[in-house]
Amino acid sequence: MINKIYKRIHNRYSTLFKFIFFLRYLLGIFFISIVLFLLIPHFYDLKKKDSVIKNYLFESYGLTLNKYEKIEYKSLPTPSLEIQNANVSIETESIQLDIARLSIYPKLINLHSNQNFSVRKIIFDKSKTSLLDSDLNILIDYIYHLKNKLTFKDLNIKIFRNKSIIIHLKRINFSNFGYNKNLVKGEIFNKKFKILISDNFHKINFKLFKTGIVTDINFNEIKKESKLSGIFKSKFLNSNLKFNFDYDDEKLKINNSFFRNKDLSFNNESVITFEPFFFSSSIINIEDINIKLLKNIDVINILNTKDFIKKINTNNEINFKSKKFSTNLIDNLYLKTNLAYGRLVFSKEIFISGHIFSCDGEINLLEEYPILYFDCLMSSESKKKFLKEFSINYKNKNELFKLKVRGNINILNKKINFENITKNQDYKATKEDLNYFKVSFENILFNNNFVDIFNLKKIKEFILEIS
Repeated sequence: MINKIYKRIHNRYSTLFKFIFFLRYLLGIFFISIVLFLLIPHFYDLKKKDSVIKNYLFESYGLTLNKYEKIEYKSLPTPSLEIQNANVSIETESIQLDIARLSIYPKLINLHSNQNFSVRKIIFDKSKTSLLDSDLNILIDYIYHLKNKLTFKDLNIKIFRNKSIIIHLKRINFSNFGYNKNLVKGEIFNKKFKILISDNFHKINFKLFKTGIVTDINFNEIKKESKLSGIFKSKFLNSNLKFNFDYDDEKLKINNSFFRNKDLSFNNESVITFEPFFFSSSIINIEDINIKLLKNIDVINILNTKDFIKKINTNNEINFKSKKFSTNLIDNLYLKTNLAYGRLVFSKEIFISGHIFSCDGEINLLEEYPILYFDCLMSSESKKKFLKEFSINYKNKNELFKLKVRGNINILNKKINFENITKNQDYKATKEDLNYFKVSFENILFNNNFVDIFNLKKIKEFILEIS
């Protein structure tokens, strides 16, 4: 019975079975053909393909392959040509990359062809470059206008200005196609970061992990002539910063800038010049400030950064006007500073309820023991009202008070020397008086650190001591 059923099925479907058995040979031939198609390039002399690869990279990617160690064909996981220890130039000789592995993925249809050689994508794996900050725009512009597929894996970039490194970007991963298109990941200052760039490169979002720093940059227009302009916004450490900027290779202009947090708020206009030498100038208008911030200033650590200080050349104007009904002792402050080659020159005016404090001075911050030279004047129409600001009672009314003080302060040794002290037209301090004022000042105002000379309680104590 079973044999009859088998014969009946065999007779009826014999043609189908013959076709299926035929397909196994066809599939076998097809599989062997694919394997041979993928393996045969292993036997090619890839040195003969050298000129083809160089021409294609130059014409399609704007890359000049300067040198390399060897070329290998990799059939798995995807057919590719791997160029080891290569050096390439991007558009100009000014930007060169050293690449451990340059992987080129040719289109399969052109895998065996030299005349019609074309590529699906290329990958730079473990590459590094050093470039001037003025060349950074060339690299950005190259990536922005590149139409062919390119991926960077583990890219390291050192950016220099005047032979000094200003920033080091590590382990950068970037691709201009696919799911992670225009997403940049890497490390800066030993912190991981992520940058998301819009398709037209007009918007950039930057996030520095484990710091709370988030930044958005909106470019007005990206110009090839090394000019950038736009709006910068950032949040960090519970603070907000926003400004408009115009940048080229020589200058950075900052305007409509404001900074806000719970202890400080200000707006400023700044110009930073890079060529022919570094120089900056700013006008800073402080709207609100917590005086306790001054206690956090570490003067000693600042003075220890002499290599950095001597590179700074800057002019600054700082203005502060207290808000109505504010508890601030200071009504208005005007401070002008000039720092060049470590020498700081300053002049300031402080207004407290109609009383005027003015000081001129200078200090060489590069000296081993910096000495601050000062020449100050305190002027008031009423000595009684002036002392009242420090909660000191005084009986005489409408008494003019004009005090001139000249001397110097050794910041690190916490020592002060008074050269001359006069009050109104009727008093000039003797040597004994100057020495007494010196001892009182050092014991009361200078017994801890330099910042303590701004402590109102200690100022009051000092005034009571010398009155």
